[in-house]
Amino acid sequence: MPSDIFLPDGGPFEFSTLWWRTWRYVRLDIKTANEPLDIEDFYGIFTGYPFREEGYFKSSDASAGKIWDTAWRTARLCALETYIDCPYYEQLQYAGDTRIQALISLYVSGDDRLMRKAIADFDRSRGSNGLVKSRHPSRIRQYIPPFALYWVQMLDDFARHRDDSEFVREHIDGARAVFHWYLRQIDPDTGMLFPQLPYWNFVDWSKAPEWNGGYAPETQTAASAINSLHLAYALKCGANLMRHMGMEKEAGEYAQKSREIAAAVRKRCYDESRGLFMNYAGAARSSQHANIMGILSGAAEPGERRALIGKILSDPALDQCTLYYRFYLAEAMRMAGEGDKYFSQLEPWKKMLDRGLTTFAEKPDPTRSDCHAWSSSPNYHLLSLVAGVTPAEYGFKSVRIEPKLGQLKFVEAAIPHPKGKIRISLKKKGEEIGGFVELPEGLSGTFADGKRDYPVKGGFNRIGRD
Repeated sequence: MPSDIFLPDGGPFEFSTLWWRTWRYVRLDIKTANEPLDIEDFYGIFTGYPFREEGYFKSSDASAGKIWDTAWRTARLCALETYIDCPYYEQLQYAGDTRIQALISLYVSGDDRLMRKAIADFDRSRGSNGLVKSRHPSRIRQYIPPFALYWVQMLDDFARHRDDSEFVREHIDGARAVFHWYLRQIDPDTGMLFPQLPYWNFVDWSKAPEWNGGYAPETQTAASAINSLHLAYALKCGANLMRHMGMEKEAGEYAQKSREIAAAVRKRCYDESRGLFMNYAGAARSSQHANIMGILSGAAEPGERRALIGKILSDPALDQCTLYYRFYLAEAMRMAGEGDKYFSQLEPWKKMLDRGLTTFAEKPDPTRSDCHAWSSSPNYHLLSLVAGVTPAEYGFKSVRIEPKLGQLKFVEAAIPHPKGKIRISLKKKGEEIGGFVELPEGLSGTFADGKRDYPVKGGFNRIGRD
């Protein structure tokens, strides 16, 4: 437990710590000598990046508000001059965490400056191997290859949400370098990644058998399906990014390679009898992770995705995701058209609140960090999935609003956009949704109610019969 020792020898004096502290309780141990000590005041000053809470989410379920407030507090405590994973332990900017943190920042505050800095920081961290470091700035070199893929996907996220091709172009070579390293790790005999790649190939903190130190299950001869599918998923994002930047040749190459890897994993790791992607070729076990990446990568056919999400959510025999990887579970639900089930998947966050946590933890008990930014992902998904606001094209030049209210009776939300604020107020009666959408001037798009798409434009737009 960190402690600070102050030795007053007269006064008056003002004492403060040499570095900021994070705490829930403070204990004062006071020992006086021959003279009394008067403590005139004792106080803390909040330290953090000056994010402003411009977005909001309200609904018919009061628990959503508690989750929102706690997630935003967690995210704010994990942002200073850089994003940090947690304010108590490492206090380091990790790429896997930062992708999630950056999306939360865009949707709740609209402030993209820390995201820009993070993208540039990681690009500057690239080693001679082409990979960005897992965490930067840091005096200790560490590589987590999947985090390098998430960095590329963070660059794609930025391009989707901000119209700044010049900034994106500055970091395209970094994306190329990451893919160049990965494509050299593909086994020509299997079409998948080689097993037991170098460095720390962290995926998640699953407690299931064969998950050691966050590594996905594999053997010396059978590579992880999860890692190969993640590469296919990242290449798909990279192809879209290259196409947006006018680099058609690379876009085509990345898209083709993505399809080839996804097909190779399906051939070797998909169990037709169970309708599941197994953890590796010949594995006895499957995981939520492998099947989430099966959906996101395109290895699962469009007609299979709903049934696969059903198995992911209902089969306790699958290796289970922890809080971090549930971000990708929500993204798979979105792709499968099952976003209406998202709100019912917030039980892990409700349990943390029931235990008295005032910030969200790194993983289920036994946990170490009780404040970990990657667990703030509900703030992003409440706005982008439940309220349904996403960019309809790169640069957020138009918007698609496809709400997935699920069990909720009403939703009110606001999302900052570079042109202004998007406001939504919707009520659900049976299968009908009504209310209004208000867009800033100069922004138009589409509202989708599950039956058909409606055009929406800058200003007030009435939806259905409210």
